[in-house]
Amino acid sequence: MKGRSSRLVAFEGLDGCGKTTQVARLAARLRAAGHDVLVTREPTDGEWGRRIRAKTLKGERAAPAEELRWFLEDRREHVEREIAPALEVGRVVLTDRYTLSTVAYQGACGLDWRALLAESEASFPVPDLVVLLEIEPAVGMQRVQARGAAPEAFEDRDSLERVAEIFHAIRVDYVARVSGAADPDEVEAAVAACVERRLGLGLGV
Repeated sequence: MKGRSSRLVAFEGLDGCGKTTQVARLAARLRAAGHDVLVTREPTDGEWGRRIRAKTLKGERAAPAEELRWFLEDRREHVEREIAPALEVGRVVLTDRYTLSTVAYQGACGLDWRALLAESEASFPVPDLVVLLEIEPAVGMQRVQARGAAPEAFEDRDSLERVAEIFHAIRVDYVARVSGAADPDEVEAAVAACVERRLGLGLGV
C-alpha cells in the first residue's frame, strides 16, 4: 500500500541517454520542493545485482532465461527492501532503470517483450510515471565511449538498435517520452515539466 504522497518514478532509456544525471537533478528539485526522496537503481547493490554487474562488466552475458531470472530476483529484493517500504511512508521513489529495461534489453535478446511487460505489470508495482529518455543508438554509443570505461556486454550498436526498437514499440499510459539528445539543462527542464504535468508535485514549472 502506498502512502498518500508517494510516487514511483522510473527513468528508462538506452545506455548513454543521461538517466543517472537526470535522476539526480530531479531529486534535487523534488527535495527543494519539500519532498522526501529515495534515489535508487537497478541492478541494485544486492547479491543478484552484484552478480549481474560483475558479469556484464566483463563483457559477458548469461543465457537469456538465466539472465532474466537474475534480474527478476534482483527486482523482487529491490521492491521488498527499498521501494515498497519507501512508498508506504509517502516518499517519492526515483529509480534509475526498472521493469521496462528488462522488457527492452531481455526482449532484444530474443525473449517475448510483450509477455515480459505483462508479467512485470502483474508482479511488481507499476510506476506512476516512466520518463523514457530517447536518443539515437549512435548517440548512445558515442556517449558510452566518451566515458572511457570498458563497454559492458550490451553496449554495442546492434544490441542498442534492437533495444531502441522495443522501447519505441512500448505503448502504455504511464510512459512519457522526453528527448535526451539536448543539453542536460534543457533535458532537465523538459523532465521537470513532464513530471509536474503528469504528477503535480509542486515543482513550480
